[in-house]
Amino acid sequence: MSDTFLFQALVYLLAAVITVPIAQRLGLGSVLGYLVAGAAIGPSALGLVGAVEDVQHFAEFGVVIMLFVVGLELRPSLLWRLRGPILGLGGAQVLGTGLVLAAVAVFLGRSWPVATTLGLTLAMSSTAIVIQSLSERGVLHTRGGQACFAVLLFQDVAVIPILAALPWLSRAAGGGPATAAAHTPIENLPQWAQTAVTLGAVATVVVVAHFGLRYVFRFVAASRLREMLTAVALLVVAGVAWLMHLVGLSAALGTFVAGVVLAESEYRHQLEADVEPFKGLLLGLFFIAVGAGLDLRYVASHPGPVAALVSGLVGLKFALLLGLGRMFRLGWPSTVLFACALAQGGEFCFVLLGMAGQIGLLDAAESGPVKAAIALSMALTPLLLLLNDRVLQPRLADPATKRQPDSVPDEGFPVVLAGFGRFGHVVGRLLRANGFGVTVLDNDPDQVEMLGRFGIKSYYGDATRLDLLAAAGAAQARLFICAVDDPARSLEIVDLVRREFPNLRILARAVSRAHAYDLLKRGVETFRRDTLGSAVDLGVDALRELGFHPYRAARAGRIFIEHDEASLRSMAPHYGTDDARYVSLARQHMTNLEAILRSDGQVAAGDRLDAWETAGPKTKG
Repeated sequence: MSDTFLFQALVYLLAAVITVPIAQRLGLGSVLGYLVAGAAIGPSALGLVGAVEDVQHFAEFGVVIMLFVVGLELRPSLLWRLRGPILGLGGAQVLGTGLVLAAVAVFLGRSWPVATTLGLTLAMSSTAIVIQSLSERGVLHTRGGQACFAVLLFQDVAVIPILAALPWLSRAAGGGPATAAAHTPIENLPQWAQTAVTLGAVATVVVVAHFGLRYVFRFVAASRLREMLTAVALLVVAGVAWLMHLVGLSAALGTFVAGVVLAESEYRHQLEADVEPFKGLLLGLFFIAVGAGLDLRYVASHPGPVAALVSGLVGLKFALLLGLGRMFRLGWPSTVLFACALAQGGEFCFVLLGMAGQIGLLDAAESGPVKAAIALSMALTPLLLLLNDRVLQPRLADPATKRQPDSVPDEGFPVVLAGFGRFGHVVGRLLRANGFGVTVLDNDPDQVEMLGRFGIKSYYGDATRLDLLAAAGAAQARLFICAVDDPARSLEIVDLVRREFPNLRILARAVSRAHAYDLLKRGVETFRRDTLGSAVDLGVDALRELGFHPYRAARAGRIFIEHDEASLRSMAPHYGTDDARYVSLARQHMTNLEAILRSDGQVAAGDRLDAWETAGPKTKG
């Protein structure tokens, strides 16, 4: 037995090592490499591995870990902002696609219960393939990537009621009783009790993750044994998955919820780093198992029907997704990415088909071709995304964005400035006027061209590219100034500079207070909020209009800025981690500021004001 296990492990690893680097080098992505490896070693090809069901069940843990990591990257506030796409776009995709595919199945002669089952099953897409593929391309956080994520999350949730509805559909079709469904420890409880236990399990995950795990991590971290932190991270994932399985919920959904709750924890980055290697390895095993489960003999003996099923499934879902993207105004580039990414079947399709087979709703003759079509559609996804990257997106892109980055010479200037808009150009002009050379990078070609007409030299290029920063002389510069107006892109640039040029001092523009907190967390101590100074200046003008002496008004503005900067830094450790403490500190700082300004007003009134204008409203004109 051990020899068989070791031999199969050797085969899986060898197949992955051979095919995945080749696929990656050809630009096909790692997912397709894993699928091809699985198909090659599977029972219907070389036959180096036997039945893959056990391996696939084990490998599904990779999908569970992946959803946990995705949850860690999503703060609850961001998830709340996505509630519209999740419920609207996700609900429309599942219901709309399910209805259309069910109608096609009815047209082909299937009974309505069987057609409904097939429609809802084939509406699912592959969370594992899509998230992995979009992450590799760096587009998961774009508008199209977020739309894909919202739909996938809704699908994961929708699997639960679909599974619950299958026994009812089986009875409607004249099949077995509802008790033929998958067994759980709570299945014999009354329906209200099952609902209560299920909600209690989810609430337990949220409460324990939010309030209890912080102390567990702190206790384990005190041991200074890194492997123990890894063990706790895996324990959290496995424990939540097991609890969700007990109450009949999706393990992937449960771990996603736990990840979202822990996204506010100070241990978030440690957790992500600990489980990342296991996620990659188990996801690869999952894709190999999917490829090995593909019945190539059936495909070879029935090429026409299988090709019709695959093309019909992918083509119909692609068209429906295009329509949804336009309906929700995603824009053509995001809509095409959305359609290419989600046009396949998914891993939950196999779960739903398996359940439908167990309760007599579908027989092997019906589910076999569908499973083959699903597996092949999953294998086509990397090719669709490659087509999107190399053919479709270049044709859809705005002509202004097609300009190639400029060749940036390393002129030995002491400052590299990213972003030369309304904020950055003031900084750059001030430095140049005082004799300091500045290498300016901006990703707006119109801005670069306009500045050139005024004799201000700047270079078109994306500062998130390491090669561009290196060419601009970041390795030899004294200062890097990040003045871009997009907080997410600003943080991406800062992370890149800190990682690749650790000796380069960073100064940054903070678009908001929250952005300033994120910069502080990254060790950027010198930043300016782009609206604070002008807003305080206007407030000072207002005080003068209301009768304050110019000296007192200016002094009040200066005290306000100093106090606000100090409060920002003292409140930063609590932002996003301890809302109650954060609010308490904010209220305390506001009270303190009011007291300071009131007492300072009495001091200012006794100071010498000889150098200042006469008190009272300013003269207009």
